[in-house]
Order: sequence, then structure tokens, then C-alpha cells
Amino acid sequence: MVDPRLMEILCCPADRGGQPCHGDLTEQPDGLLCQACGLLYPIVDGIPVMLVEEARKSSL
Repeated sequence: MVDPRLMEILCCPADRGGQPCHGDLTEQPDGLLCQACGLLYPIVDGIPVMLVEEARKSSL
């Protein structure tokens, strides 16, 4: 589980049509899911990997 204080400040770093996404993230069993663009950022050893290159499109 990601620290709730960290979750308060994290947002999606992806671009959507040339504009920053900055969507809200929710914790899922396999990573942090952006509610705006649907990218899923992995969590490795309890640390969110907030790199767009490491994210994948969610199937949810």
C-alpha cells in the first residue's frame, strides 16, 4: 500500500493531446491507475514508478 500522504500529492505525468494529464490516481492491485487517461503505473518494492515509459494502458 502506498502511503496516503504520498497519494495526496501524486498525479499522472502523461500528456493528453499536448496538455498535461494530471489526473487523479487510485491504487489498484497491480499499480496506480489514472482516472483521466487510464494509464497504470507499476509499484515496485512499494515505490510507485511514475514514468510514462513504464506505464501501460489499463484493461479496467
